[in-house]
Amino acid sequence: MTSRPHLFPTAAAGATAALLVLTACGGGADEPKGHGEIAGAGGAMSASAGGSAVPSAGRPEIELPSDLTYTFEWPKTGDKDRDAVLRDSEQSIKAVDLAIVNQDAVDKAYLFYYEGEAAAETQKFIEAYVNAKARTTGAYRYYAPAVKVNGADSASLVYCEDQSKAYDMYLKPKRIDKTAVTKNSYVLYNTQLHKNGKGVWVIEKLLSRRGSTKCQP
Repeated sequence: MTSRPHLFPTAAAGATAALLVLTACGGGADEPKGHGEIAGAGGAMSASAGGSAVPSAGRPEIELPSDLTYTFEWPKTGDKDRDAVLRDSEQSIKAVDLAIVNQDAVDKAYLFYYEGEAAAETQKFIEAYVNAKARTTGAYRYYAPAVKVNGADSASLVYCEDQSKAYDMYLKPKRIDKTAVTKNSYVLYNTQLHKNGKGVWVIEKLLSRRGSTKCQP
């Protein structure tokens, strides 16, 4: 994330004029922001793990401005692999915001956690903020996670994001774009991950659906 991270790329992610539906605190369309329908999101959401990942295996330190805050309602599962997926996913979300704060579409922190298709789409998303000279601000909440580990090195994670208190902030001149809260302030994400040679769970694919009924308060 969204991202979004905060949000994930829309088809118009490269267009400055369309940028500030990205944090969708009321703006944005009802359509998926990823490519195609969300797979594996039909089952019940289960509790998962939270907490910050302990820096290891070369994991980057992620320090964000104090005006960006995160709540991860991801209680531990007690399963080592599933908890590791959740810890790395938490860091991957923050890493995207760090790239936006740094105004760097090839920031090393997010590239540590994203590969292939997901990395390419995330780069486009970050570039939209860079081109608009804007970044994210406010409070993000993540909840209703469902994590599944398939074998030794494959996993999926479905979760919700609450963007109702998160906004876009233009940097020059400084201005926060506050928008009304609507159903589109809540986003359903589906990520596909694999464990790399360093033991880090990295994201290969990510789909999202704004306004999903599964994420409404």
